[in-house]
Amino acid sequence: MSTHQSAGQRPLRAQFAFLSGHRWLDVMLVMVPAALALELTHAPALWVFVAAGLAIVPLAGYLGDATEALATHTGPALGGIVSATMGNATELIIGFFALRAGHVEVVKASLSGSIIANLLLVLGAAVVLGGVKHGEQKFSKKLVGANSTMLFIAAVALIVPAVFNLSSLGAPQRPAGLEHLSVWTSAVLIVVYAVSFLFVFRARRGMFAATEEKEEPRGTMKAALVVLIVSTLLIAWLSEVLVGALGEATKSIGMTELFVGVIIVAIVGNAAEHATALRVARQNKMDLAMMISVGSSTQIALFVAPLLVFVSEIIGKPMSLLFSGLEITGIVLSVLIVEMISADGETNWFEGAELLAVYVILGLAFYFLPAQCLRALRATFVPFV
Repeated sequence: MSTHQSAGQRPLRAQFAFLSGHRWLDVMLVMVPAALALELTHAPALWVFVAAGLAIVPLAGYLGDATEALATHTGPALGGIVSATMGNATELIIGFFALRAGHVEVVKASLSGSIIANLLLVLGAAVVLGGVKHGEQKFSKKLVGANSTMLFIAAVALIVPAVFNLSSLGAPQRPAGLEHLSVWTSAVLIVVYAVSFLFVFRARRGMFAATEEKEEPRGTMKAALVVLIVSTLLIAWLSEVLVGALGEATKSIGMTELFVGVIIVAIVGNAAEHATALRVARQNKMDLAMMISVGSSTQIALFVAPLLVFVSEIIGKPMSLLFSGLEITGIVLSVLIVEMISADGETNWFEGAELLAVYVILGLAFYFLPAQCLRALRATFVPFV
């Protein structure tokens, strides 16, 4: 009886083999029914917010695993497109529901916070963990340099709307061109992202086609599709719950929406990816850790943020690319310090500690920025909220 049962279970485990190795995700799945129970019983908003945020973390991890597994079945070309499109699906879903609920500033804060957290918190922690275990770790300067350049282009795209708005402060009316500038700038960023993706794919095919080993598929395509669809649907529902509890939760803990978006929502949306970067750094794969952290920031800046600008126009809740001065400063400083640390192609634990120190300083600034200052900034600088 036990032999028959074992034989019957083995094919099912093989189908979902791509989900192995994430026991902490399995444990955190208990937060999904917990969030459902708290939502149905109308529990305090803070409890619902925390439960929904924690429940999204394992689902985001499974979504990423399913996307990678699907990519191994579809070939390098289509697989690369699938991975690039779904790589930040969690941020897109949370952003959509936050926009629909009118939390435009939270969406922008989560976008800027994701870029800053990936470059400083995730990369810093990965460098510290890897450096403590392996000493100095080396990586490809070309790969990191290409992403850093694209990030700098994205930083320019964020600075220009702010300068444009400041240049028109003397006008009798708010600049109507700011919304158009944001839409057209978003279009340029998406084109740059698409062209860069095409360039990387063609260069990789030309340089490594003869030597690169094809990755063996893990699990079945059907299982990967099932996990991808179920995870996406659950993340969508939990995102709506998270956003619904956002307003009351921030009031109850005395934090601004800017801080919650930049720190809390950004970390929730990227937690599973963060854990992967830390794990590969401990395995002395700093190239991969760099690409996860810097590459994810590039995707958010050049794809997710511009796409949400277009989505906001479609649903009638326009979102401009006009970010607060503190957010712009944080992004620019993050890009610059990562460029400085990666210039020599090697890292050590102390450089990781420096990245973490900058993240803590920026986090403190976001935390202590008074709510009345935010209201004043919105009244003066943010016409589309």
